[in-house]
Amino acid sequence: VSTQSTWAECLKGKTLLMLFEKVSLRTRVSFEVGMTQLGGHAIYYNISDSPLGKKESVSDTAKVISRFCDAMIARVMSRQTVWELAKDATVPVINALDDYAHPTQMLADMQCIIEKKGRLEGLNVVYFGDLENNVTYDLMRSAALMNFNLKVSGPNQPEPLVMKEVEELLKNSSSKVEIERDPVKAVEGCDVIYTDSWMSYGIPKEKLDERVKLFEPYRVTVELLSKAKPDAIFMNCLPAARGMEQTTEVIDGPQSVVFDQAENRLHAHKALLIYLLDAKP
Repeated sequence: VSTQSTWAECLKGKTLLMLFEKVSLRTRVSFEVGMTQLGGHAIYYNISDSPLGKKESVSDTAKVISRFCDAMIARVMSRQTVWELAKDATVPVINALDDYAHPTQMLADMQCIIEKKGRLEGLNVVYFGDLENNVTYDLMRSAALMNFNLKVSGPNQPEPLVMKEVEELLKNSSSKVEIERDPVKAVEGCDVIYTDSWMSYGIPKEKLDERVKLFEPYRVTVELLSKAKPDAIFMNCLPAARGMEQTTEVIDGPQSVVFDQAENRLHAHKALLIYLLDAKP
């Protein structure tokens, strides 16, 4: 949004409170820059040192923030926290990440796939890596909701609660969501290859060697990528570790769209804010 844009002041006088229990680069910067570009203001509040629900109830916090601000985001450890905030807030509450979901990432990812492929419906997507992961869970939900096919390929298993949720969503969907242990079988005929960090936030560094050994068969290499469709794209929600979940040649190669994907966090978040705050140009 340039200073000449008709949207440049559509959130003038509006304030977004950003509650962060988990650290972030892309989430914080994209929301803060987005509010600035739309003429509003964002306040960053780190709750890792002053946890929600300790000095006062989450309900009271939600009610107080609603008196001060026009919207809030919450990037937290627990889904329960998001639910409690949303229950008693009278302003929009955006889930910027919890232990079971990363919905704002999905908005940017879906936007990126549509930009590169022209559609979502009927596409074949494969995810490699940790299957007990909030990004994995939301890709599974997104596939069911947006009617693209998804194979998740890794050594572990999504939680039964998530599997049950996805099965319910699939009842009204034309898509398929499957677990495929063999990475070569999983990637065949795919339009989109997606991976995520093997060391998500909160995983102790002491687990590194154990997790590398566990996930190494699911590293995205040039050889594995070559078995997908020739025009397949590679995605990673970042941060990425070269030589871990993917090789340097893949993430820096011609099929990688990871930085377009990252940029879309800004655009998707601005669109979400405009929608939730009913802004007009």
